[in-house]
Amino acid sequence: MSCEVWLSPVQQQTIIFILIQLESCIALNNGVAPTPGMGWSTWNRYGCNINESVIIDNANAMIKSGLVNYGYEYINIDDCWAVGRNESTNELIADPVAFPNGIKYIADYLHSVGLKMGIYTDASPITWQKRPGSFGFEQLDADTFASWGIDYVKEDWMKQSFYNWTGDPIALYTKMSDCLNATGRDIYFAVCEWGIDNVQTWAPAIANSWRTAPDIKDEWTRIMEILDLQLPLTNASGVGSGWNDMDSLEVGNGNMSTIEYTTHFSIWCMMASPLIMGNDLTNMDDDTLAILSATEMIEVNQDTLGIQAYRVYQNTSESTEIYVRPLDDGTHAVMLLNRNDNDTLNIELDLGLLGLPTTLNCLIRDIWKQQDLGVYSGSYISDNVPPHGCVVLKVVWMD
Repeated sequence: MSCEVWLSPVQQQTIIFILIQLESCIALNNGVAPTPGMGWSTWNRYGCNINESVIIDNANAMIKSGLVNYGYEYINIDDCWAVGRNESTNELIADPVAFPNGIKYIADYLHSVGLKMGIYTDASPITWQKRPGSFGFEQLDADTFASWGIDYVKEDWMKQSFYNWTGDPIALYTKMSDCLNATGRDIYFAVCEWGIDNVQTWAPAIANSWRTAPDIKDEWTRIMEILDLQLPLTNASGVGSGWNDMDSLEVGNGNMSTIEYTTHFSIWCMMASPLIMGNDLTNMDDDTLAILSATEMIEVNQDTLGIQAYRVYQNTSESTEIYVRPLDDGTHAVMLLNRNDNDTLNIELDLGLLGLPTTLNCLIRDIWKQQDLGVYSGSYISDNVPPHGCVVLKVVWMD
């Protein structure tokens, strides 16, 4: 007698993901980032226009706005903070004009108010902004960062076509990872190589997250480009492995609509990307704060099952797509995405895509509205999804 068990694509993908995680024996275990990292970075909004006041003011704003209560904890200084190395010790020197009290002063302040401190370096001899990189000084820089109380290190990669140098990215990133671990301090290590060199195949062994796409821009087309690059990478990230990093958020920087920013944030949450804000926290409008503090979306991002969403449906004629993310409580987060540039559309979710019998009743909740929509079986239709908009649902199986 034989017995065949049918599994939906969602169930198959979930089982494959869990088996891969169980079989993964080589992964960085430095005590941080069991879920995607959350915080704020200077680059998207400020670029090189940074100083001590910018950092501390944004940190205070993160606390005053209440964003810290949603899990945001890192305050990260990106490029342009260093001006050279000490002639005697070779230790990195912070810009004395922008940071007159030094980096440790800022780290001590952030720790005193319950936050964590992040810093930037590059695996090459120089950074993209022609500041000193860590090439040849990995252990010294790691020790320096640890002595300052740094909790997060982002290491960039200067392309060899832009600067005359040679180096192997896997070897150099591994070296910095080892050096950070040797300090004895729990430091989040973020690899920034933009998804080249099949970074997802080797970075989980040495890093907590790794960039998977080119630099983000405050543009709808770049958000979609980054989303598409995540589709083959579902099994690369997760609990025990680390996280596919889609880059810092552009929410609130002004070049997209509220609808587009809502979709942008929804995608990052569904894809289990780190949530590193990139806006001016001292001057946020109500819509920006509401997006960045969307409790139930953040819960999806921080879900402890750690499975990145994957696409289960695509209608190329209408430019609509459906993504599913299994959650640790046995439910599913489902994103109905309208990529159409002009048309408001109705998007139907066939519950069979989740492996649900057509007769099974499901409670469906709108995550953004924080509202139960009712009990459905077979399918659910979301009416009037605007161009570049999305609806994110939580689907709960009913006994």
